[in-house]
Amino acid sequence: MVLAVALAVVGCDDGAETPAPAEKAPAAGQAEAPAKAPPPPKSFDAGTLKADAETIALVPSPAEMEKALSGAGIDAKLGEMIKDRDIKMDVDNKDQIAVRTGVVLADLVLTVKDADKAQVLARLNRLKAGFEKLGAGTDVQATIDELATQVDNDAITRDKLLQEMDELSGVMVPELEYEAGEWVVPLIHAGSWLEGAHLVSGALKAEGKYNAADAMLKQPAVVDYFIKYVNREGGDKAPDEVVKRLRETLNTLKEVAAKPTLGQEEVETIHSSTGAVLSML
Repeated sequence: MVLAVALAVVGCDDGAETPAPAEKAPAAGQAEAPAKAPPPPKSFDAGTLKADAETIALVPSPAEMEKALSGAGIDAKLGEMIKDRDIKMDVDNKDQIAVRTGVVLADLVLTVKDADKAQVLARLNRLKAGFEKLGAGTDVQATIDELATQVDNDAITRDKLLQEMDELSGVMVPELEYEAGEWVVPLIHAGSWLEGAHLVSGALKAEGKYNAADAMLKQPAVVDYFIKYVNREGGDKAPDEVVKRLRETLNTLKEVAAKPTLGQEEVETIHSSTGAVLSML
């Protein structure tokens, strides 16, 4: 199953390190604040790192998804198919918050060039609320606030906004993994993928282009990747209804992806099962 729009969460990492911002000197007479401890190093083995790299390689950008649709002779634009949901971040379950944040992120990036100002600002505010509940630090919150101000004042182009959101991942990912745990980012990915898979399957269904389903929706390794984190050891032992439905959907999609080829029935199953989770947000 394709992770259609993990978007800014994984970004386009070119391997360069982002320099840390210079720290402000304490005012005269003011005690110097203790330095924040750096995130502990991860102890992944070579096999884990290789598997993660291969999974990330499966993640196309929104532009790549649009290009793939066009190459398959499909006229639909994913951004135009997105429903204007009022996704709240007022739930306590952090797994669900991560999924909700991923859906909002997908919607924001796919519509950023064409949505009106009010829609962009609303999605930026929801994104900020989601990151805050997940434990993202003040750098992330300040960056989103700055972007919202620029949008409100018409001081940033939509192309530049998309670029800035991509660069935000350089700050967001390590902070979220340090503050909340390494499971957070994959579940944000899962939310973005959920929306993307729903939109792509909907486009194939609407135009009857089921012969493109294998190329765009048959990637079982990605489904396994998300199942691993949703079912992780130490996860919520009594998940809420949304997380429970997400698990059921992932298992359904694993069964679908295992079939020799995907046709109308499989595409409709993907569309309905992903929609069942999205309708609960």
